[in-house]
Amino acid sequence: MIGRINTLFPLWALLFSCAAYFMPHAFTPYKGQIASLLIAIMFFMGITLRLEDFARVLKQPKIIAITVALQFIIMPLMAWILSKSLGFSTELLVGMVLVGAVSGGTASNVITYLAKGDVALSITMTITSTILSVVATPLLTLLYVGQSVPVPTNDMLLSIAKMVLAPVITGVIVNYFLHATIKRYEPYLATLSMIAIVFIIAIVVGLNQGRIATIGLITVTGIILHNISGLLSGYWVAKWLGYEHKICKTVAIEVGMQNSGLAVALAMKYFTPLSALPGAIFSVWHNISGSLLAGFWSRENKN
Repeated sequence: MIGRINTLFPLWALLFSCAAYFMPHAFTPYKGQIASLLIAIMFFMGITLRLEDFARVLKQPKIIAITVALQFIIMPLMAWILSKSLGFSTELLVGMVLVGAVSGGTASNVITYLAKGDVALSITMTITSTILSVVATPLLTLLYVGQSVPVPTNDMLLSIAKMVLAPVITGVIVNYFLHATIKRYEPYLATLSMIAIVFIIAIVVGLNQGRIATIGLITVTGIILHNISGLLSGYWVAKWLGYEHKICKTVAIEVGMQNSGLAVALAMKYFTPLSALPGAIFSVWHNISGSLLAGFWSRENKN
């Protein structure tokens, strides 16, 4: 039952987005809780990890380094190119770059599992990019939008450490001492993460309800193209380098699916609600595209 609820994540995200659009007052009072919700998500991610998961980076350093490099090079660059090409406002440009500059999302691990990819490798990639994002995200944001708006690089670095690194490490420590108990309740932790992500999306949609109708279509187009560029570049670069299909699928999903919840939290804290909109829409879309891709790949004869 819980597994089925979790696999319907894109549907819940769409339903709550619609609810927030028509009843924004039900969600906007909670805008101050976005950071807390993200901390909870990162804690739930950490609590499912063991110290052995971190050791995997030593076994496949090359493909992990390639994936993380693609993520932090392709995604922010494409965000900037698409935003400029589509004539996005400065606020939307900031939001797009934030989505491109954050680490891989935890949803990528679930999608990789459904797509019959390498789940252990996916988890290791997510961990690696999450740790690196503490420094990479503020610096990339400064690089791409620093001439348009002031970027509080040092403050962002500290915020990411508090919202991402600290809860993940705390979760790993809890897992170390209570592993048997955690293993039993792992599906429920995924459900709690899903609820938190859906609520973050709904809050941002509610805050931008008045703007969505005027900027909706062109913004959604840019976000869809951004996600697709990550999926395609991840797959074909890995293929070009000679990796097997299973690894190529894993890299594609990891590069294309971002920690958009972190992008939303940073946008709300340091920029504007409109800057948080790309992250909210990306959260909905990348789970839809990822689910569709996973369905296609899971039906293949080759793995």
